[in-house]
Amino acid sequence: MSSGTQQASIPFIGNLRRGERDAITDVAGVTVGHRTLADGDVQTGVTVIRPHAGDPFRDKMPAAAVVLNGFGKSVGLVQLEELGVLETPIALTNTFSVGTVATAQIRQCVAGNPETGRALPTVNPLVFECNDGYLNDIQRLSVSEADYLHAFDSAGADFAQGSVGAGRGMSSFQLKGGIGSASRLVPCATASSGGNHTVGTLVLSNYGRQPELRLAGHAVGERLAALQAQGSELPAPDEPEKGSIIIVVATDAPLDARQLRRLALRAGAGLARTGSVFGHGSGDIVLAFSTAYTVPGGTDRPMPAVAMLHDGLLDGLFQAAADSTEQAILHALWRAEAVTGRDGNHRAALSALLPPSSL
Repeated sequence: MSSGTQQASIPFIGNLRRGERDAITDVAGVTVGHRTLADGDVQTGVTVIRPHAGDPFRDKMPAAAVVLNGFGKSVGLVQLEELGVLETPIALTNTFSVGTVATAQIRQCVAGNPETGRALPTVNPLVFECNDGYLNDIQRLSVSEADYLHAFDSAGADFAQGSVGAGRGMSSFQLKGGIGSASRLVPCATASSGGNHTVGTLVLSNYGRQPELRLAGHAVGERLAALQAQGSELPAPDEPEKGSIIIVVATDAPLDARQLRRLALRAGAGLARTGSVFGHGSGDIVLAFSTAYTVPGGTDRPMPAVAMLHDGLLDGLFQAAADSTEQAILHALWRAEAVTGRDGNHRAALSALLPPSSL
C-alpha cells in the first residue's frame, strides 16, 4: 500500500464530498474482507463484500447488474437479473477459482440453513472473477474454500486496498492493479442521514491498455512508457485489451432493482474516464445493491413497504456512481505495491513511477 502522504495527495474526483473512509464501507452495514495468497508463483486471493451483518439467504438485498462487456465467467448473474436480489455475500477471486468459491458459499448457506435445496429453495452463489494469470500460476487452483471463509470472517469497515485479496495478482494498464474503493455523499432532502445518501464503490481492477491511461483527466500513458524505459522496468507492450474489471456499487438510498440497474450503468462513465473502451477481450461487469431495506427469504414474512426514491432525484446518485468508480480505480492503481509472480513476471507500482503529486 502507499504511504499516508501519497494517499492524501491522490487526485480527488468530482465535487461531491467523500464519506469518512472514502470507501464502500461508508454505506452503513457493508463490510469487506480479504484472503491474500502471496508465495512465489502463487499471487492471488479472495475478497468478500458482506452487504449486511446477517444472513442474506434469509434477508435478501435488492440488486441489479449490468454487463458492459461480457468476456467473463462469473456465477449467479442469471438469477440476479431475474429476481433482483442478492442472497449470498459478493465474492471476488480469479477466473479458475470461481467454482471453488461458489461451492464455499453453498456450503456456508447450508450450514446456516440446513433445509437449503430441500424444504427451502436452492441458493444462488454470487462470484465475480478476473484473470490474474500473468502474475499468478492460475493453473494451480490455489484458492480453497477455507480462503473464502477467512475473507468472510475478516470482513470489517476498515480494509486494505491495492495488491490484496482478489487483487493480489491483477494488472491494469501494464502496471499493478488490484482492489480500490471510494465513496461519495449525495445531498437529498428525503435522506434520513443528515440529508445525504451515500454511494460507495469497490473495484477489482485488471484492465486497460497503457497508451489510453488517463488519471484525473491527464493522459499519462506515453509519459509512463518513457519512465519505464528510463528505469529498470521494460517499456510496456502495446497489447490489445484483454483484461477485466468488476465494479460493485452500494448505496443506502431506497431503490428497486430497476433503479439499481440504472445506477450500475453510470459506473461505466467513471470507468470510461480512465481510458477504457470496454474492449473485445475485457470482462466489465457492474453490480449495484441497496441497503435501505431487505426482502424476506420466505413467504411467512410480509414484503417491506418502502417508499422508493423518485426517478427525478437520481441524478446525484448517478454522479456519485461515476465519480466513486473513477476514484476507486485511482486508489487501486496508486495503493498497489509492485508484485513479481509466475515465471518472474513483474508489474510495477504506479506510485513508484508517477507519484500522485506529480500530476
